[in-house]
Amino acid sequence: MSDPLIRVEHLTKIYGSGETAVRALDDISFSVTAGELLSVMGPSGCGKSTLLNMLGALDQPTEGEVWVADEDLAHLKDVDNFRARTVGFVFQLHNLLPTLTALENAEVPMYGQPVSAKDRRARARHLLDLVGMADRAKHLPSQLSGGQRQRIAVARALANDPALILADEPTGSLDSESGEEVLELLHDLNSTQGATIIIVTHDRRVAQTTQRILLMKDGRIVDDHRLLNPLEEDLRMLARSRLGQAILDPNDRPLPLITPEEEAVLRRVLERVNGAADRTKTIERGLS
Repeated sequence: MSDPLIRVEHLTKIYGSGETAVRALDDISFSVTAGELLSVMGPSGCGKSTLLNMLGALDQPTEGEVWVADEDLAHLKDVDNFRARTVGFVFQLHNLLPTLTALENAEVPMYGQPVSAKDRRARARHLLDLVGMADRAKHLPSQLSGGQRQRIAVARALANDPALILADEPTGSLDSESGEEVLELLHDLNSTQGATIIIVTHDRRVAQTTQRILLMKDGRIVDDHRLLNPLEEDLRMLARSRLGQAILDPNDRPLPLITPEEEAVLRRVLERVNGAADRTKTIERGLS
């Protein structure tokens, strides 16, 4: 098996000190192989965006190690060059420069790189074509829809052919149709270009479109599994919900609108789902 593109070992991030210290990340470890499309899911404040900042060399660990593309991010000699050439960022708010056209925005990350003006312009045109925005090359961000602006942001993230794309709530500010289009674009980049993509989201519907889900809570990874069937994932989510936990507890009080017989059937289903999940994790640990 090839070496992982990302290797995180016992990563901890603490903000502040003393009684006011906040443990944003708490001793987490995982790895990602090249070509994976995975999501990091969890409620607000669970540490998702902090983790993304660590992977993108936007912040430093308090403890532990983060390796990306064979680089120890705690000892980078040129952080700016690493970010420019190794990582592409897609944010919830597109962060396009308002006075530049779509084509010019796609060129921005290539400035400062050993690329001629002619090649830079040609690369930007190719990327706009790749994300379906070639006909909007001369438009300013204010002349584009939210979904179109996010497509330009994806093109910009690809400018220097990065090993890793980090997308922080890329559909969070979009309507459902535009959000689905952006997700389809990321999926297409993963399947046709082999791009390694990590999507941070609090939306289970977004997470269920990826190949693997890391579930975070209180700065920890509480679940890490590969997605085989979206309907099975719905059952996993039910098992982790308050309703699911109540169904799984035979000593809990009876649930309204459900007979004891129906609750017993649901309990057996959720127990089977949890058992299958545990077996999958055991197999994956044996293969890693």
